[in-house]
Amino acid sequence: MTTLTDRYVWAAVRTVPEPQRSGLEPEIRELIEESVRARIDAGDPVPAAESRALTELGDPERLAAAYVDRPLTLIGPRYYLDWWRLLRTVALIVVPISTAAVLVAQLLVSNDLGGAIAGAVSTALGVTVHLAFWITLVFVIIERTGTPGPGAAWSPDALPDVPDLSRRSRLPDLIASLVFLVLLAGVLLWQQFVPGVRDAAGGAVPVLDPKLWSFWIPWFLGLLAAEAVFAVVVYLRGWSWSLAVMNLGLNLAFAVPAVVLWIDGRLLNPGFPAAVGWDQGAPEAGGVIGAGIVATVLVIVTWDVVDGFLNARRASGAPVRRPALHNR
Repeated sequence: MTTLTDRYVWAAVRTVPEPQRSGLEPEIRELIEESVRARIDAGDPVPAAESRALTELGDPERLAAAYVDRPLTLIGPRYYLDWWRLLRTVALIVVPISTAAVLVAQLLVSNDLGGAIAGAVSTALGVTVHLAFWITLVFVIIERTGTPGPGAAWSPDALPDVPDLSRRSRLPDLIASLVFLVLLAGVLLWQQFVPGVRDAAGGAVPVLDPKLWSFWIPWFLGLLAAEAVFAVVVYLRGWSWSLAVMNLGLNLAFAVPAVVLWIDGRLLNPGFPAAVGWDQGAPEAGGVIGAGIVATVLVIVTWDVVDGFLNARRASGAPVRRPALHNR
């Protein structure tokens, strides 16, 4: 279990540059301990003294900004952090969903992958600009009119939990990743060498086009091996910004060729649709099946990439050292 003080210190130091964290943490701890001690001397019980001291100190990100002389003045110091948190949260949800929706919609009506990607990028930029403008406008109005807003109060209940960054906490993720990668590699090999689909003459029919073995299936198998190595590195070292970028590259290296091969009609074995009774033959990129597959790939890739950057952010902001509590 972590104390409110640990959580408060972590919430504060994670928002400042790395070189300043080692000096900031003991200062904030000392400030908290002095405030708590004063309240205990005044007769407050220990748990209540800690909570009231932190409430009096206020939002930890605001306190950290004051310590490192980082003004919060884009909107105004009272509402800046609330504006930034809302904008960041909404953008992380709305922009990926709207971008994927536009990409799928464009693929439904045309086979132009380049045009679909251009439309999706344009949508992402447009949505980001609109979100920034309208959310900022709302906060400007709140600040200028004096309307009570979310910046009026803060309590220790809003403190985030200190993440568990030990290897033991990462072990389930490592096991799940390796099991999934082994199963996926097994499916790629099984569909070629032990296919369960037969044609009218009783011959085995692989799901994927056997021509892909000249390059693309080995490419995907190599990426699965690289993903396995990557999972081990994350387990040993923990997430970082460089690993999050590497995760993005691995996802793109897998998803982009898969989507292009599907849209070009080169992914499935030409004999597979007839063998399984698809009357209209191989699905095209503009069809419902093709759009569904593309959408599924995009959702999975987007989720994995966003999750990687969120993990990196959590890991980069957790220098809290519990022994500091016992050395005083």
